[in-house]
Amino acid sequence: MKKEDILTAISSIRREIGHEDVMPDITDVIFDDEKGKLLIIASDRPEKSLVIGKGGWVVGKLKEELNVDHIHVEAYSDILLRKYRMELALRRLDEIKTDFDDEIRTPLVNLSMLLKKRIERPLSLKTILDDFDMPPDFNNNKAMVALSGGVDSSFSLIIAKKMGFNPLAITVNPGDIILPKYFRDKVENLTSKLGIEHRYLDTDMTSLFEGALEGRYHPCGRCSKMIEETILEYAREEGMQFLIFGDLLATGAQSLAYKGDVLRINLPAMLSATKGETKELAGEYGVTSVGGYGCPLLFEVKKKYNHMAWFSIQRVIRETRAGILEPGEALDMVMNLCKNK
Repeated sequence: MKKEDILTAISSIRREIGHEDVMPDITDVIFDDEKGKLLIIASDRPEKSLVIGKGGWVVGKLKEELNVDHIHVEAYSDILLRKYRMELALRRLDEIKTDFDDEIRTPLVNLSMLLKKRIERPLSLKTILDDFDMPPDFNNNKAMVALSGGVDSSFSLIIAKKMGFNPLAITVNPGDIILPKYFRDKVENLTSKLGIEHRYLDTDMTSLFEGALEGRYHPCGRCSKMIEETILEYAREEGMQFLIFGDLLATGAQSLAYKGDVLRINLPAMLSATKGETKELAGEYGVTSVGGYGCPLLFEVKKKYNHMAWFSIQRVIRETRAGILEPGEALDMVMNLCKNK
């Protein structure tokens, strides 16, 4: 597909549906014929908005007219920002990896190579990952990976395996109200496919449940802190030097941080991965997004105290501002959070 043809189609569609007849500035178009996916790179966010159109009408009609399965629109300015964040992470990683001896350093060297390749080709994560083989697990675990069963933590576990961390997957299990059975099934299926050892850590969060259900606070911050502290303590007990999480924030140099003698790595944040990229990689191993936002506990809290949704919306806005969530996806989440039931 040629850029000129795409521009002509967009201009025609905008006139047809009553939008202002403005020609967007498109830097490039990339079509994956095998997957039926079209990537349109606009020069900046305002140009991206012109391609998408109000309510997504323009890109929706463009998809129909071109008869493609999927169209994704990126702003080149966002790509530059992600590259800059990865350069900051790479600089920090290259400083840190000298703290470890040669055997332990190997996965960090691999991670450094991955970052360098991704900085050169920020839109080719899947292709770059294909260059790294899944090494066998020799049971000398170098890293502990927090695995919730969601797409972001699953993405982290897959990357950790490919980088040669020989990971041990850990799932904190406070009970069905936070970790329902369908998430436990995802965890067990993924670790089985990857041939990775997996353990549950049973944790009592009764006081957190009670306070949240009484409307005294929003549960997510306290829950995340308790889970992180539980896994960090266990990592120290097991003598782990690396602890990997699936957080998408904070990016750049802050995606690597020492917690005492344990190095915490937020892998998706380090790689400036978008939500679409974590979904795509996790999906290749059978892990799919359940949709919506949050766990059953958060759903019950919001149902009883609808104002609690605002705290979740703030998180969605943070991830959207950081370029992790697409505006359309973020809007769906916000609309879902604003429902009364």
